[in-house]
Amino acid sequence: MLDAFLVVGGSVLTLFLLMSVGFLFGRLGLLSGEALSQMSRLLLYVVAPCIMLTSFEVERTPRTQGQLLAALAAMAGVYVLYMALSQVLFPREGEAHRGILRFAAVYGNAGFMGLPLIQSALGDEAMMIAVVGLAVFNIVTWTQGRALIGGRSELSLKKLALNPGILGFVGGLLLFFTGWRLPGPVDAAVGYLGSMNTPLAMVVIGGQMAQADLRQVFSTRKLYLVSAVKLLGVPLLTAAALLPFRPDPMVYVAAVILAGCPTAGATSLFAQSMDRDAALAAQQVTLSTLLCIATLPVTAVAAQLLAAA
Repeated sequence: MLDAFLVVGGSVLTLFLLMSVGFLFGRLGLLSGEALSQMSRLLLYVVAPCIMLTSFEVERTPRTQGQLLAALAAMAGVYVLYMALSQVLFPREGEAHRGILRFAAVYGNAGFMGLPLIQSALGDEAMMIAVVGLAVFNIVTWTQGRALIGGRSELSLKKLALNPGILGFVGGLLLFFTGWRLPGPVDAAVGYLGSMNTPLAMVVIGGQMAQADLRQVFSTRKLYLVSAVKLLGVPLLTAAALLPFRPDPMVYVAAVILAGCPTAGATSLFAQSMDRDAALAAQQVTLSTLLCIATLPVTAVAAQLLAAA
């Protein structure tokens, strides 16, 4: 157990060291908000689809197909739970903030934090499972998630259909089920771009944290409550909900790790685009990201122990 904790803790620490580069550059004024926005677009529109394509370039065997279907069922099931949970959280909070806090409490950073962490902690074999989780995350956040923050008028099926994460997922499924492969030079280029995900995503998160008012972050009590739900409550709910079904151990551990990731950066992006309180959203993202260095190793090790029981 101690060895597993040290392995996962080391992976989380490595990610935070990468974040510190972005944080330091942000504090020194060497990484502007515009640069972070451009890097985020590069991650969203290029790197994320590439890592989805490469993750599905594996041989289709009964085992890998079973893992894929189990991952789809597990991720879809837990996100239904998240959507239900989001409707009852923080009923006394004012309308201006309720949607943001509900979104922040149930939707984690599946792309920028989840993919690097799973790759580091569980290896490349688990990346197909993580990518399935990211695809379900994209579908849910661009529908029910947007409606949480901005109301039903913000639902956009067109934006969902054209979401690069969804397009990459569909392309990956095509490669997986047909056995087709990208031409050699194209495949190599896609692989190189996909490998940028971990360092680039961590630098972007660190740069975003550098722009937050840390004094305000640490002094806002309700952010701690939201972080507790996100970092402890949601992974506990996920672990308990999936355990009776005894899914593939790798699927189980990956699902719980994704559930324990800090608040999604999409919280502040959606809030800003819908003229909601983007500052509050950014503060929540920052606090949960800082706190997860203590919670994520415990969450991952607990999931591994339960999967092996």
